[in-house]
This record gives sequence, C-alpha cells and structure tokens, in this order.
Amino acid sequence: MQHFRSVNDVDNIQALLRKAMNAKAAPMKNSQLGKGKTIVLLFFNPSLRTRLSTQKAAQNLGMNVITMNAGQSWQLEFEDGAVMNLDRAEHVKEAARVISQYADILGIRTFPTLKDQERDYGEFVLNQFVKYATVPIVNLESATLHPLQSLTDWLTIVEQKKTAAPKVVLTWAPHPRPLPQAVANSLVEWLKKTDVELVITHPQGYELAPTFAEGCQIEFDQKKAFAGADFIYAKNWSSYFNYGNKPEVELDWRITSEKMALTNSAKFMHCLPVRRNVVVEDAVIDSPNSLVIQQAANREFAAQAVLESLLKNENL
Repeated sequence: MQHFRSVNDVDNIQALLRKAMNAKAAPMKNSQLGKGKTIVLLFFNPSLRTRLSTQKAAQNLGMNVITMNAGQSWQLEFEDGAVMNLDRAEHVKEAARVISQYADILGIRTFPTLKDQERDYGEFVLNQFVKYATVPIVNLESATLHPLQSLTDWLTIVEQKKTAAPKVVLTWAPHPRPLPQAVANSLVEWLKKTDVELVITHPQGYELAPTFAEGCQIEFDQKKAFAGADFIYAKNWSSYFNYGNKPEVELDWRITSEKMALTNSAKFMHCLPVRRNVVVEDAVIDSPNSLVIQQAANREFAAQAVLESLLKNENL
C-alpha cells in the first residue's frame, strides 16, 4: 500500500480489518515499529477524533508526531503555473517536498469547496500533495472521502453484528448547514465490498454521486427503509446534483425512538460530531443501542492498522 486515500488503495480489506482488530487487542505490541519515524498531520480544517485518534495510533507504534493547523499559517497555492502575486505565499510544490524531508508519513485533512464540483470530486488538494510529496499520504478526510472513518465503521459493525449479513441503513438526516458527502460516499464505497445488506435512504434531491450509489438499494421512504434494519447510520450531506445546496425537505428525517422501533432492535451509528435533537433525538443517541462512543474509540485502531501497513510497506 503506497498511500491510503480510499478503499481502492487496499488490495485486501479483510487483512486490514484483522490488523485493526489485532491493534485493538494489543495496542502496544508493535510499539517499536515506528521508532525514529515521524508522521506529520496537516489540518486544513478542524478535527477532534481524526486528530487525536491518529496521533494516539502513531504513538502506539512509537512514532514522533508533528501536527500543524495549515489554515493558521500562510495560504498555500495549489494551482500549477499560478502567478503568485496575491495572498498565497507558498506553493504546494515546495511545501510538500519540504514536509516530506521531515516526515515518513504525511496525513492530510481537507474539505470540499461545495461550490466547484469538478475540483472537489477530482480531489484536487489531496492529489496535489500526492503529486509532489515523496512519502506515503494518509487521507484524514478529503473533499469526497473519509476512509479512516469508514474502516472504523466497518470494524464496529463486524464487532456488533448478530447475523452474517446484517441490514445496514445509511440514512440522511437534517442539519442546519450544508455538509460534504465524504462520510456517506466512503461508507458506501467500503460496505459495498463487504457482506452486508446496504440500503440508502434520503429525500429526493439528495442522491449521492452515481459513482458511489450505483448498485445500491435506494429507498425514499425512511420508515420503509428502517424496517428490519440491524444498524442505522445517520449522516447529513448536501446535494450532489444541485451541488453543495440544501433542497427543501418536507418530512422530518430526524432519527427518533419511534422510527428506531421499526428496526430489528438496530444499533445507532454516527461519525460525530452530531447535532442533538436535530440529527437524532437524545433518547436514541443516549440509548444502550447507541454505538457512537464505541465508533470513536475504534478510530484509534483503524488508524493504527493503516499506519502499521504503511510502515511495513505491506502489499495490502
């Protein structure tokens, strides 16, 4: 595995899942693997779980960690051939190469513009770092994907499932502002490669990109989708076809106890942070069936599996 940008960088996702499980069972088993190695975590957007879990995972492997809030330094230029006579002081060509001299692995977190669909879905910023860096890149959430979260979610489902092929429902939920499609895209991308019955439910106007939704069961009736579900994964995302916008929705798509009662005593999942009583009511997220804290804990071990694979240069 040269980089970890998406599930497509992983040849054997089952092997990576087992590595995450092994890391959870014995987090310090490979504590010398990263001795003398450094990971730089570059954040263009805020983070809580991704920042802390990746740092903890790296430390479990004995790595040094350097974290930088890129948005608090001068602005980087990403366009090749740009005339840099405005507010951007450094080009990614130099920045990526310089950071590569300090790092053995480089983690990048960058969000979409939600205005320029071609640029976002081309993963322009992430791919410019891949182009010019000389060390492995880890996607800490990009414009369209969040693979560390999806590996975590899959690990959590495998730990909690009671049947070989559980029904997992990815449901759109309300939010006061437009959000990226990254978590939803990535979850679908990963679960399509696993033994689950995946159903996506959302209001009309909130279809995911065909690249991701192709072959999935889509249900516009949320209550119908919930029937018999084993896992309910709630997430908001903005419109793909009306890119970055929030088409008006007539029905209440908030996750409630009444809706959860339609399921097969389903577990509730969300990547966090979550807007309580907007996305999900307190009674659901605070219930014994809520897995949000377990999901957050598993972020550490998903990241550790990825870093271990990159340090060992394993062909996963």
